[in-house]
Amino acid sequence: MIPSAGRRPLPHRTAAPVRTGGRAVAASAVVTAGLLAFPGAVPNSVGRAGSLLETFLPWLGLVVVVLLGLALLRRSALALVAVLLPVAAWTHHFGGLLLPAAPGGGDDLLVVQHNVGDENPDPAGTARALAAAGADLVALEELVPRALPVYERTLAARYPYHTVRGTVGLWSRHPLAETGPVDIRPRGITEPWNRGLRAVVRTPHGEIAVYVAHLPSVRVGAGGLASSWRDESARLLGEAVGAEERERVLVLGDLNGTADDRGLRPLTARLDTAERGFALSFPAGFPLVGIDQVMARSATVRHLRALPATGSDHLPVVAGITL
Repeated sequence: MIPSAGRRPLPHRTAAPVRTGGRAVAASAVVTAGLLAFPGAVPNSVGRAGSLLETFLPWLGLVVVVLLGLALLRRSALALVAVLLPVAAWTHHFGGLLLPAAPGGGDDLLVVQHNVGDENPDPAGTARALAAAGADLVALEELVPRALPVYERTLAARYPYHTVRGTVGLWSRHPLAETGPVDIRPRGITEPWNRGLRAVVRTPHGEIAVYVAHLPSVRVGAGGLASSWRDESARLLGEAVGAEERERVLVLGDLNGTADDRGLRPLTARLDTAERGFALSFPAGFPLVGIDQVMARSATVRHLRALPATGSDHLPVVAGITL
């Protein structure tokens, strides 16, 4: 049909392009929320991917921030609604740790936990910094023979009671009893190796069994997380805590794992972790993970926080305990 003179043909309409960016952000948000809410769904069969995820689980909060920025940039209502899912999951899992300590009575005990580092160039300065925290108990790991006398001498005035087994030690303002080693050595380690101890602390609030432990290190490589020795040691420590006859128990130590890591579950399933506090302790220069732990049974770890750096590659942590 020939158009009439003086009439312009209607412009050809093309279909509007489909904006897939918002959908991609929304899908990523749903996946992130799933990882935060159900990290146990990630298997450990290949490279111990599940434990690796659980170790760095709090850092998924940065992914949530990026997704929120992308949703705002794309002005996608779908993406904005979807991002609320990981926000809620992260807040549910970690938000309470950011709150101040719950109101109420004061702490019955103040405890410090620190891997002092076997290459620490200033053990005396480290000991003075730990004593200045005013704690009732100080648990130390990586006590090498050349530095041990320095810690003993420097801490003696404030802490008249102490016990050392292998490379771990406990200093106390209160009397100690029933001190001895705890065998947490994995089968694959054949050389002399003692990194666990137990002592009964006679506090004004009653006796409490205290365990100090340094679990084997883990390695992250191309094959994933290598943690079999650490996991075996955690199982042995968990069995020792499970067999403990005293009702009140404290576990202090460098566990080379976070409280969320399923590799520590044989131990953490028997204990309560801190109610408040995000105590990232390693590495000291830029703390990424909280592997220095204070856990309790029949007692409450009200708060946990990191202290300023010493000469170690770990930060010390201090916790308030209610018995």
